[in-house]
Amino acid sequence: MAITVESLVQETPERWRIERRGDMRVPGIVFASRRLLPDLVSDRSIEQVANVATLPGIVVASYAMPDVHWGYGFPIGGVAATDIERGGVVSPGGVGFDISCGVRLLLAPMTAGELAPALPRLMDELAARIPRGLGRGAVWHPMGAAELREVLLGGSRYAVERGFGVPDDLVRCEDQGIVGDADPDAVGERALQRGLRQVGSLGSGNHFLEVQVVDAVSDPAVAARLGLEPGRVCVMIHCGSRGLGHQICTDHVKVMGSAMAQYGITVPDRQLACAPVTAPEGRAYLGAMAAAANYGRANRQLLTEATRDAFAAATGDRRIDLLYDVSHNLAKIERHTIDGAPRQLCVHRKGATLALPPGHPDLSGDLAEVGQPVLVPGSMGTASHVLVGVAGGGAFYSTCHGAGRVLSRHAARRKIGGRALRAELEAAGIAVRPGALAGLAEEAPFAYKDVDEVVDTCERAGLGRKVARLRPLGVVKG
Repeated sequence: MAITVESLVQETPERWRIERRGDMRVPGIVFASRRLLPDLVSDRSIEQVANVATLPGIVVASYAMPDVHWGYGFPIGGVAATDIERGGVVSPGGVGFDISCGVRLLLAPMTAGELAPALPRLMDELAARIPRGLGRGAVWHPMGAAELREVLLGGSRYAVERGFGVPDDLVRCEDQGIVGDADPDAVGERALQRGLRQVGSLGSGNHFLEVQVVDAVSDPAVAARLGLEPGRVCVMIHCGSRGLGHQICTDHVKVMGSAMAQYGITVPDRQLACAPVTAPEGRAYLGAMAAAANYGRANRQLLTEATRDAFAAATGDRRIDLLYDVSHNLAKIERHTIDGAPRQLCVHRKGATLALPPGHPDLSGDLAEVGQPVLVPGSMGTASHVLVGVAGGGAFYSTCHGAGRVLSRHAARRKIGGRALRAELEAAGIAVRPGALAGLAEEAPFAYKDVDEVVDTCERAGLGRKVARLRPLGVVKG
């Protein structure tokens, strides 16, 4: 449904409301400063927020984070929860094609000054050890069908059991590295074939591995608890479930598109194909999605070990610790209080990050005291951020996942070439190891929103609290 400027009611400087109209079952809520609002003509993501509000069983509101932009069905940066016991649906478009795409942040035992002499060699070692691009190998290759099934069931835990990491890695991973209720039998043959060749690979597009330094600290006490001292070297890994996840989304969108009529479901956009969570189609998708989530987490676990090997070769020290690993493309079954009563919900987060507050029962150890880390990558060449969840966090404890695109990849390539962009980044002191120069140009910093303003908006809106800002030293791109 068309959305105009008049359709948006500004409730606070960081919160806008789309009143119910037409088939909307709940209002839309957009968290954004005025400057971060998408252009209503060139970017139809706000219209998508309203479309999501028509889904059966949706509760409270259809939400959009400050980094919102147009996506498939749901906007990227969209959050929506449906009540499972009251006909709530699950929609693959509410998770996206890169199921369990997420971010992992590693801590190195050195400062940027200590690393400086070895940085060029480290970047070369990373470039050699991190498979990236489309179909260019993987850390775990060859892999057999039986091993792949164990990855789909066991996630990071199985990878650690097979020697790719240490048990402590699982402590600082969302869900301790494994999503339950995974069903490999719900994963199609084409998806399985694509998954065999890509466990432990970065992929292309906006995925990256970046060597960073803690540049500034906003909350010294929490930063110290997390090990984010100023000057410390970090490594951020951003990737997901590769071709396996993409194929799962494709397959289940088709199944649900054909099944909606039998459940009496109509949607304003066929990309919002969905089925009741309790229906066979809904259960099958959630089982396949969980398998892809485990694949994505195992993928990042293998890249962690490759990173440790690169540090050992370049610096003689492989003591790289995991700060946290969290997904930002997932649907999770959660309990939340709705109208004063606890309800079981299917919470879709697409381009949005879970942000559990201090004291939440799903957090353990020191994280229970400070809140769940939220890892927010910036655009290439700009800062990234670490936040934590806060008490009373909105949108079912969700916050942003990145900077958010403002230019398409094609438009970015028209404005700058990969060779010129690499020269600009190198001149700014950022070592670049691209897989392809054309892909590098697609991820130019000007193609994204200002990540500093995005996280500032999240903090002002009560979605999270800033802890530390990370500046890039070197980047490996697909």
